[in-house]
This record gives sequence, C-alpha cells and structure tokens, in this order.
Amino acid sequence: MSGLALRQIEPEILDQLPETDPRAVASRRDLKRVNAIMAQARITASLLRANLVKPPRRILEIGAGDGTFMLKVAERLAPDWRDIELVLVDRLHLVSDTSFAAFGALGWKVRTVQADVFAYVDENADQCFDAVTANLFLHHFNDGELCRLFAGLSQIAPVFVATEPLRGSLPLLSAGMLWAIGANDVTRHDAAVSVRAGFAGEELSALWPQEPPFELQERRRGLFTQTFVARRGEAPGA
Repeated sequence: MSGLALRQIEPEILDQLPETDPRAVASRRDLKRVNAIMAQARITASLLRANLVKPPRRILEIGAGDGTFMLKVAERLAPDWRDIELVLVDRLHLVSDTSFAAFGALGWKVRTVQADVFAYVDENADQCFDAVTANLFLHHFNDGELCRLFAGLSQIAPVFVATEPLRGSLPLLSAGMLWAIGANDVTRHDAAVSVRAGFAGEELSALWPQEPPFELQERRRGLFTQTFVARRGEAPGA
C-alpha cells in the first residue's frame, strides 16, 4: 500500500463540470456501471436489512446524484418494504421523471432536495429518519468535515449506512483499467482520485461521535468497497 497509507483528497473533474456537459453526462453513465461492478446496491440493501429491526418509514440519502443508485437499492427491498418516504439530497437536481415513476411503482414516495449536505443536516436537526445512506460520497470530505457531518447525522437517525471506495493497491490498479469498459477520461481520472481518498481499517469509525452511543461496524466488502454502519444501541443479534 505504498503511497496509500494516508488519505489523499484531490478535486474530482465531475464535480467541476456543468451538469449538462457531455463529459459529465457520460461520466454519470459510467458510474452506474462502476456501481454495478462494485455491487454497491446489493451491499447497501443487505446492510439496511441487517441493521433495521423493522421496515422503515423514512430514509434519507445524502449525495444522491440522479437517484438511480437508490432506485437499484429500492428494487431489492421493495418486495418487503413499501410505503417508504425517501428524501434524496444533492447539490444538483438530477432525478428524472422516469426515476420518480419507477420509485412510485415500487410503492416508494420520493422527495428531492437540492442543497449543500452540511446546510441540510444543520437545518433539519429536528427531522427524524429511520436510516440515512451514502454511496461513494464521504470520500469527498476531509476528517474535520466528516466529524461535523457525522455529529449531525447521529442526531437525526438511529442507523447510518455508507458504502465507500476501499483504499488499496488492487482498487487503484482496477481504477486504471476502466478504459476496458469504455469509461471516459473524467471517470478514469476520478476513479483513481476516489480510491486515494477512500477508506481502510476503521478510519470512519474513529470519526463518529461517542455520544449518543452507537454500535459501529466497519469492514471491507468484496474487492473494492469499504462499508460503514453506525447503529444506535446494539446491532440486531448482538
């Protein structure tokens, strides 16, 4: 792991492009394939099932993008989880009418919020969600920012689930081979940046607040994913 011992946070090209830029559009399309390769939706759905003792009523996703990732998660959960209110927060409004309709067909009611995630969490401290999720989002922030974000999230939901890039030699090597699936230059650049900014060991756990008490679970899943779960009190079956 030479050169990967510590997180390295660098700007990602996609975050700096206008949402309608052709390279941005192509990169978001690439990210759907990357999520599929990493099995992120399957992992997130399994973590939610394992850490919620009963079907939730309200879920918040931060850094939701165009909503298609959470739609894949919902498709896995919908046979048992219906009448869910899902709030999608992102700095851009990217969710299509098609996605809204697909969520509706699953029995999930979706509301989008275009906002900075820190401002949203700070301004909605009185909100109550059953779970908060994040996918390939936390690695954009430094430790101080994550401490601030986690402090707010710990107050608004009893369960937080995150799936992030695993920082390691194999994920970095694989990021350099995304040309093989036709990924464009933005995706190839940002994938390597994401891995170097990713997580290993118990780095996320160390940033979660000690109060109120949470049961923390952090580990590698598969070849490319670092998962983190914070659940207030003891985890089911613990």
